[in-house]
Amino acid sequence: MAEQSYYDILGVKKDATEADIKKSYRKLVRKYHPDVSDAPNADEKIAELNNAYETLRDKDKRAEYDAMQSNPFTGAGTGGFGGGARGQGGGFAWEDIKDQFGDGAAFGEGSFRFDDIFSAFGRGGARGQSQRAGGAGQSGFEQFGGGDFGNFRDAKGQDQHAELVVDLASVYSGDEYSIKLNVPTRQANGQVSQEQKTLKIKIPKGIVEGKQIRLPKQGAASMGKGDNGDLFLKVKIRHAENIRLEGADVYQTIDVLPWEAALGDKIIVTTPAGRHDVTIPKGIKSGSNLRLKGKGIPAKQPGDLYLTINLTNPEVQSDEQREAYAALKAAFADTPIVR
Repeated sequence: MAEQSYYDILGVKKDATEADIKKSYRKLVRKYHPDVSDAPNADEKIAELNNAYETLRDKDKRAEYDAMQSNPFTGAGTGGFGGGARGQGGGFAWEDIKDQFGDGAAFGEGSFRFDDIFSAFGRGGARGQSQRAGGAGQSGFEQFGGGDFGNFRDAKGQDQHAELVVDLASVYSGDEYSIKLNVPTRQANGQVSQEQKTLKIKIPKGIVEGKQIRLPKQGAASMGKGDNGDLFLKVKIRHAENIRLEGADVYQTIDVLPWEAALGDKIIVTTPAGRHDVTIPKGIKSGSNLRLKGKGIPAKQPGDLYLTINLTNPEVQSDEQREAYAALKAAFADTPIVR
């Protein structure tokens, strides 16, 4: 069975726009996400989609991928970007080279020259197709190293990107997380399989949402003998509903009783930065902010913690409380109110 190209995986045509690619990717991720999909291969499908999208969304990577598809030594499959090693569409497989020259003829280890390969498989056919892929006078090999395939052989694998959700408390203190990932791994026979890895991630104290944690050599496998690509984890911070983040600044909504706001008071507030004594100014209005300097996310430039006042009325549960409200109403009968 012919292997799917990245365009096939994402269900788009080769001339698809960036917007088309992004739209199709998001639709398929929603369909196959392990949290909602019953498909037994949902994890593998997501990894496949991510690999295809990370290549086609990038203009330079997409151009390189298109060139590799046209190269007869990679064929029309997914080629060196994580697909199978055997080429399609009129090219020949890496196994064909080994059969012709022996297993000792692996790139960088054998003694044959690239001209020997062209002689064995037809100088006109292989080189002619490479020139069409790479431009007049430039073979497919020259695109990846000036006529020497060594650079291509040693190229590292595809970088991978994922999202890591961490608790706000971990951001304040620094923490260690263990995550399980399905990582594409190239086997000795050239095929790519999914290997589950458990990685321990050190969460840097003070990291803000949107920043990335780089894990060297934890990305996709190289198509040759190069290192694995890197894994980049984009940090998303999980927090309570009464909290919002703006960079390193933290906004926390707190409930304040009417008499605390009217008369002023001292209260204790539990915040991400710990418990703090807070003075409520007399006459404060709902929606006002109290600033605790330097108590936001402890980044290199520490943020501030803002306590947003929310005036809340206690629930009436007894006749005595009902009478107290009636007395309050009478005491403030002349208060001007704009409605």
